[in-house]
Amino acid sequence: MAEAWLQSICGDAFEAESAGFEAGELNPFVVKAMAEVGIDISKKRTQTVFDAVKAGHAYRFVITVCDKSTQEKCPVFPGVTTRLEWSFPDPSSATGSDTERLEVARNVRDMIRERIETWCSEMCPRKEEN
Repeated sequence: MAEAWLQSICGDAFEAESAGFEAGELNPFVVKAMAEVGIDISKKRTQTVFDAVKAGHAYRFVITVCDKSTQEKCPVFPGVTTRLEWSFPDPSSATGSDTERLEVARNVRDMIRERIETWCSEMCPRKEEN
């Protein structure tokens, strides 16, 4: 979600990639929650930190969105200039009915969007037009 929001909100200033310790499957509740706001992530492939590092990618910023309770599973990228740790609940750990799990994904989606909007406005302030 964070990658999609960053691309959507300030993709002209940053190129976002998402990676974790292990490649996995996209959470269908996250896919649906993002589709509700017009962002299609259904075709995204997950990648590992190792994949990104092996490809030789260097990063000016790494933003981790790991839940504080699972911080030890949060990926580490070598050579990073700035690491930002933003803790959000993990939608994949949500329990309950499909409706309840979708609601968790929506809440996390909205929290991430708000944080990305704030960060982008701080990093790339728009010049006011006269």
